[in-house]
Amino acid sequence: MISFVIPVFRSAESLTELFERIAAVAQDNLWEFEVIFVEDCGGDNSWDVIQVLAAKDKHVRGLQMSRNYGQHNALLCGIREAGGDIIVTLDDDLQHPPEELPKLVSKLSDDFDVVYGPPEQERHGLLRDLASQITKLALESAMGATNARQVSALRAFKTRLRNSFSDYRSPTVNIDVLLTWGTTKFSAVRVRHEPRKYGTSGYTARKLIVHALNMMTGFSTLPLQIASLMGFVFSIFGLSVLFYVLVGWLLRGSAVPGFAFLASIISVFSGAQLLALGIIGEYLSRMHLRTIERPPYNVGAETSRQ
Repeated sequence: MISFVIPVFRSAESLTELFERIAAVAQDNLWEFEVIFVEDCGGDNSWDVIQVLAAKDKHVRGLQMSRNYGQHNALLCGIREAGGDIIVTLDDDLQHPPEELPKLVSKLSDDFDVVYGPPEQERHGLLRDLASQITKLALESAMGATNARQVSALRAFKTRLRNSFSDYRSPTVNIDVLLTWGTTKFSAVRVRHEPRKYGTSGYTARKLIVHALNMMTGFSTLPLQIASLMGFVFSIFGLSVLFYVLVGWLLRGSAVPGFAFLASIISVFSGAQLLALGIIGEYLSRMHLRTIERPPYNVGAETSRQ
């Protein structure tokens, strides 16, 4: 059986068409399936639409978060509730055509545990596409894998991989990083990417950049390594300045004159120290959130099982 996990945020207009198209594809390919909609408290009537769909069709199950947690947190909730042997995640806005899903499922063989569906052509706009590339660079650092450039919200993977992060409880969630905890067998297949038909995306360029920073500090030690490297570079720079001052004193009998020179040196070193402290502070905040065991999500309501 295939479990389709779909995080929902202000997409009431597209949900019925999305389910009908998934059901048609499943029927054509003779798949047993379930569709799990995880409504992330978008504030519209998406939950009402999900309840209607669940009442009409036994293949539909709905979960509603108690508050807005974010796309990946909602995905984690749906993944943990999935009952199929294969899990497919896709967006709720119909930009991932359900008709492209057989490409991913057919490639998900013994050779691959995860298959992504990157778009043939991005259709988000210049700023959004640029922010998306920044996010993928951060994800590459967090995943420690070159396949991060092929990451997409459209992904198919074997359900057994969730065992590798069954005890994960941090509020900072990234499904793609968690999947690397269970396998190194990744692949990708290019799929059609359609323009958004309804509403506007909840992901802005700013949110994507913040998400990238959260990934780097939540799943990677790269920022700490950068801070260490900066400390080393500025230490060498400081020693070079000291050497310059001492040589000047020995040759000319006086130190380097000028308040501007001294102020510049102090500003450079102070800035580097504050940056390093800020990076360390981000990691301490992550540790704090883990120690208080703040959950990544909480289900507020769910549709009844049929």
